[in-house]
Amino acid sequence: MPRKTRPALGLPYTAVALVLVAVLFQGCRANGERSGPAGAPPPLVTVMVVQPRSVAIFSDFAAQTYARNMVDVRSRVTGYVDRWLFQPGAEVAVGEVLYVLDLRPFEAAVEQARGNLQQSEADLDFARKQVSLLQAQASLASAEANLVKAQQDDERLKPLVAADAASQQDLDAAVAALRAAEETVKANKANVEQTALSTRTQIASTGGRVESNKGALKTAELNLEYGTIRAPIGGRIGDTLVPVGGLVTPTAAQPLSTIVPLDPIWVRFQVTESEYLGWAKRGQRSPAGELTLILADGSEFPSKGRVTDTLNQVDPKTGTLELQASFPNPRHTLLPGQFGRIRVQVDERKDVIVIPQKAVQQIQSMQTVYTVGADNKALMRPIVTGNRTGELWIVEQGLKPGERIVVEGLLKVRPGAAVEPQPYDDRKPGN
Repeated sequence: MPRKTRPALGLPYTAVALVLVAVLFQGCRANGERSGPAGAPPPLVTVMVVQPRSVAIFSDFAAQTYARNMVDVRSRVTGYVDRWLFQPGAEVAVGEVLYVLDLRPFEAAVEQARGNLQQSEADLDFARKQVSLLQAQASLASAEANLVKAQQDDERLKPLVAADAASQQDLDAAVAALRAAEETVKANKANVEQTALSTRTQIASTGGRVESNKGALKTAELNLEYGTIRAPIGGRIGDTLVPVGGLVTPTAAQPLSTIVPLDPIWVRFQVTESEYLGWAKRGQRSPAGELTLILADGSEFPSKGRVTDTLNQVDPKTGTLELQASFPNPRHTLLPGQFGRIRVQVDERKDVIVIPQKAVQQIQSMQTVYTVGADNKALMRPIVTGNRTGELWIVEQGLKPGERIVVEGLLKVRPGAAVEPQPYDDRKPGN
């Protein structure tokens, strides 16, 4: 949730505050004039001249880092872990060998698949030579030759029998031989057709078996390759969850390990519905500028981030919308799960008076500053502050441009007493 800015005090409250401070001032001034050694030098204080300026208004949101693309390392085959080759918590590169399974069963499967493929290729080569078809065609050619001879014998004997130069028995034998030769030719033609069909079927079947065995060999080779488990992505790897000798399967509930990519690192935070609507009215879905990540120790992460994703619904339980930002993390300093704060500019105020937070004193429920007049005497002044930007507070009421206020040395100042002012340098470290 964003850090709430302090609301400005209302005018009636300010009037009451002025009256109370005036009473306090009078009493303190009288007391201050009576106190202090005679002739003591005025205390040394640093003062700044307040001038209007433009300031950016920032809000802080509770945030947590996370890894968007964290990957579980898993096995694609079933086997026993023979060795693992990484140091838990180390950086691994994509493709780096992490585990090696017992490869002997996979190597045997490759050899078996390769042998089956060679056998089927030999069968296909034999089928393509069409030996059976050639034999059937040769038998058909022989039968056709015998048919031609029987036809010639029949034609030669018919005129001889008619001329009573040959016996009827010889003609009957020739006719019978002709009929037998014709049937033999028909049978051999059918055999050739059947053999041709069988040969085509055998070629197609054997060709399919060759392709199947090629696929089986490729599967066996892939399984052998999968027996060496490599990093699917680069990042920081966790501890191994399966020891050497442990059985791994593709469907195991527990992964072998996990890899977390750390650059960039992702950060999620929630904004209120009203804040989201404020951006939407300006035509934005989220803050458009750079984001600052404040770490758990209060330090700023050196890289700046940007909002990359805005979720599609407001959580009805909390009334907040989740935003997701990415930060370059080249040194891998940040890890998933760390808590911090996202600081983002939500507005810009022009021509406002801002003063250092350390110049403001809290008296009960009132805020005051010491002003230094032209006579170098300090006067207590009630103010009303608005938003805070870094170590500065915006003053909504109580100060005018050109007035001097005490920034350092407040403990030595008494209302109405003289001071020795020195210019305040806000460029000095710590200011």
